[in-house]
Amino acid sequence: MGYDIERYLNIRSAYGASFGPEGDRLSFLMDTTGTSQVWTLEGPQEWPEQRTFYDERVTFASWSPERPELIFGMDEGGNERAQLFRLDAETGEIETLTAMPDAKHRWGGWSHDGDRFAFTSNRRDESVFDVYVQDRDATGDEAELVYEGDGWLSLSGWSPDDSRLLVSQAYSNFDQDLYVLDLEADEPDLDHLTPHDGDVRYQSASWAPDGEGIYLVTDEGDADTLYLAYLDLATNELETVIDGEGWNVDGIALDDETGRFVCSRNVEGYTELTVGAFDPDDPTAFETFPDPDLPGGVAGGVSFDPDAERFALSTSGDAVNTNVFVVDIETGEAERWTDAPTAGIPRESFDGADLVDIESFDGLEVPGFLTLPDEYTKGETPVIVDIHGGPESQRRPSFSSVKQYFLDRGYAYFEPNVRGSSGYGADYAALDDVENRMDSVADIEACVEWLQDHPAIDPDRIAAKGGSYGGFMVLAALTEYPDLWAAGIDVVGIANFVTFLENTGDWRRELREAEYGSLENDREFLEEISPINNVENIAAPLFVLHGENDPRVPVGEAEQIADRAAEQGVPVRKLLFEDEGHGFSKLENRIEAYSEIVDFLDEHV
Repeated sequence: MGYDIERYLNIRSAYGASFGPEGDRLSFLMDTTGTSQVWTLEGPQEWPEQRTFYDERVTFASWSPERPELIFGMDEGGNERAQLFRLDAETGEIETLTAMPDAKHRWGGWSHDGDRFAFTSNRRDESVFDVYVQDRDATGDEAELVYEGDGWLSLSGWSPDDSRLLVSQAYSNFDQDLYVLDLEADEPDLDHLTPHDGDVRYQSASWAPDGEGIYLVTDEGDADTLYLAYLDLATNELETVIDGEGWNVDGIALDDETGRFVCSRNVEGYTELTVGAFDPDDPTAFETFPDPDLPGGVAGGVSFDPDAERFALSTSGDAVNTNVFVVDIETGEAERWTDAPTAGIPRESFDGADLVDIESFDGLEVPGFLTLPDEYTKGETPVIVDIHGGPESQRRPSFSSVKQYFLDRGYAYFEPNVRGSSGYGADYAALDDVENRMDSVADIEACVEWLQDHPAIDPDRIAAKGGSYGGFMVLAALTEYPDLWAAGIDVVGIANFVTFLENTGDWRRELREAEYGSLENDREFLEEISPINNVENIAAPLFVLHGENDPRVPVGEAEQIADRAAEQGVPVRKLLFEDEGHGFSKLENRIEAYSEIVDFLDEHV
């Protein structure tokens, strides 16, 4: 039995778990009402209680370590200017903590005593982030500005004695620095931990239990992939703890009282977990516990209970919608706590992907995930080529209700990780930087030619779909290789790199120029590769969708490509949402958007 797109879009996800201070309650986010809200429950698969009731999405929720209260974040209309709120879990009362609607607030964690919390914000200057500390019951401008930043600052947590904050500054997705901010100094200043030359990643940083060192993942020393390391604060020496063995160690979650940790490795897109406990006498030595048996292929978002005897995390897979599991650390036994429904669609009807490698124009092997419908006629199967954003992102085998809908309708689904994708080493991720941008588009051509030769695929019914940077890839593929496509779907995509960089949020411009090239030095090249300047080549019907509040890729990108393509005689649809930003978070908007995408593909593919 087939189901319509609305039914598939009602498949739910539960994620973002956080243990309460007594360990007897778990909060999580779930989109049952159409946008992600805060829910709590007291036992595995018990009936959960909804705690927030907004039309807007909640982006995170974090329990206080000492009191029955939690802080959550929420923006308005997708504008990404998140505000912080405190929920009293006993009374249900909610108080606005920040009340600065024109500024972004990036959560930095509770102090261990639960009396304060920290965050970074661009409320002083939109283009930079400062560090703030705020009492739990303070509001608005009562927050204390403890350090004025000059770039993209974020926080990685309080030291075990709550006297210091661990600060990260990002220059690009592949270049960061770490600092310690001493809150007890007369004039708090940053102590630079990671001076370096060139691009080096220092990510997922956590305090060691004794406060004398930092655990982090890095590629320092010209490593191609990330490894887990220990940084001694007294000597600034870095020691390897876990080598990724050719794959990225994505991150570590660490309980800074017990030294227990969960470390994840990304192997061809699949998550491999190491659960252990560090030796208090040797910070690079650890014991390991049994691996948890979890469904799906992708897991993350670890939260320890107060005694670090258990941890919660969310899991997902091609054929497994996202749910929260709780794992007993010493036994590895995993138990599903949430029961995010599948809208009555049998879980066994979901299809899994095959990992494939495709040789590109220069011999580079490009990985991707191909999913075929259960039943198909050889040579007559249409296929959607769904290209991820980023560009330093990675398509992984996690659940997509939209993909499962199209598979149910008889489409194949192909998700490439072209050069420039993360997850395959720094060298691979850098292959599309600046002047090499169009080589990644050539990878798409190679993938389509491979699909054309696949015995299941109809070579005349191949559609391109992508969001954000993936939207640029769709537009670039349509302009560079117009004969390959039956249709193109651009969701919040970049049409013109010059106008995109000129109009994106002030806080993002420097980070994005590090990847794409700068307006000052690379304007001519950026104009050359912008799809808007090659729009006359588009031959396939085009559907453009965008949110009017998008702070990352302004809506003008959609308007200019849709208008210019229509002037060229291309069949064009355009759909804008006044209450959305960089993507579609509200269920009614997702239903409208994907219903029209379905109609568009039915018409042209």
